[in-house]
Amino acid sequence: MSIKRVCDENKCTGCMACVELCSQNAVQIQDDISSYNAIIDTEKCINCGICHAVCQNNRNIDLSLPIHSYQGWIKNEQFRLKSSSGGAAMALSRAFIEAGGSVCSCAFEKGVFGFRFVDSKEELNVFTGSKYVKSNPLGVYKELINRVKTDKVLFIGLPCQVAAVKNVVKDATNLYTVDLICHGTPSPKLLEDFLAQNQIEINNIKDIQFRRKAVFGISNDNKPLSVLGSCDPYLLAFLCGLIYTDNCYECKYATVKRGSDLTIGDSWGSELDIEEQKKGISLILCQTTKGEQLLESSGMQLNPVDLDLAIKNNAQLRAPSPKSKLHDRFFYKYRTGRFKQAVFYSLPFKCIKQRIKGLLIKMRIIRGRGGVYNISVTLNEESYRG
Repeated sequence: MSIKRVCDENKCTGCMACVELCSQNAVQIQDDISSYNAIIDTEKCINCGICHAVCQNNRNIDLSLPIHSYQGWIKNEQFRLKSSSGGAAMALSRAFIEAGGSVCSCAFEKGVFGFRFVDSKEELNVFTGSKYVKSNPLGVYKELINRVKTDKVLFIGLPCQVAAVKNVVKDATNLYTVDLICHGTPSPKLLEDFLAQNQIEINNIKDIQFRRKAVFGISNDNKPLSVLGSCDPYLLAFLCGLIYTDNCYECKYATVKRGSDLTIGDSWGSELDIEEQKKGISLILCQTTKGEQLLESSGMQLNPVDLDLAIKNNAQLRAPSPKSKLHDRFFYKYRTGRFKQAVFYSLPFKCIKQRIKGLLIKMRIIRGRGGVYNISVTLNEESYRG
């Protein structure tokens, strides 16, 4: 029997719009680790067509070139240092809430990278930090449709998630959107396996950081999952583009043309003072008048940026991450083994280099450069007792 899908095979972004808006609960996302597929249960389906209508892959998405481009940071030094780059998302969110709006973005809670709405500045810390894993917006769409009828909402997410939101919300008068410059995202099953190999159950984690400018670690012994200054296997596989789902390698949003009001990311290759770079600098691209309004109210320190240089130093403003033979090599090994072994099988020399680097840092022969790419977790108190 043929399988009925919402969109073409292995092209699903995992935006969950079709799952949430199907009145018959007839659509489920099949996570095959290397790809997502939205599968329709033909016994439940009544052929209403809503799943196909809300799927971004079945529609042309309007993309626009930036009308302004900046590099900058939140002026509050504490927020800036806690952020992955320059704290642009925090600055925009705080100003938006101060003006009476609410913010919807990704937060890690109870072992899941899901989305939630925040109405107070005190709650915004749940959104802080980069998340190098596929997040789940299930539960966002219906609430968003209702909220924007009367209130302003700022949605911050990946480009495919912003596209899904804009596709679902028909009256976008009160909707403001910010998308993130994205390399691609892996299935959360890979992260769970990597953590399990480090004797960490994801449901026992209170907080997780993938990247930081200061030293963070596992809260019970204050140590990250690898030596600070070296790169752990998960982040190594991520940065080398091994582990994204198949759709990411053909992402239509990996271009300087964007579908959001604002785009934010790292200002790689910045010519600004090195001390400012150490604190973190955000790249901000503005596509719309709504984006201009968001920036004007944010109170950020904004500096001009050479857009051509920004594009040069952010590969995903030019094209999707390339899919190499090493991707297939990784998943071939992973399906017969475990995560760390599959990474070593695919990237043996890089893995050995990181191990040697970690040893040299431990021996204080070389210095770790801030530990930018390490996963660290804070465990729930209950897990210590167990």
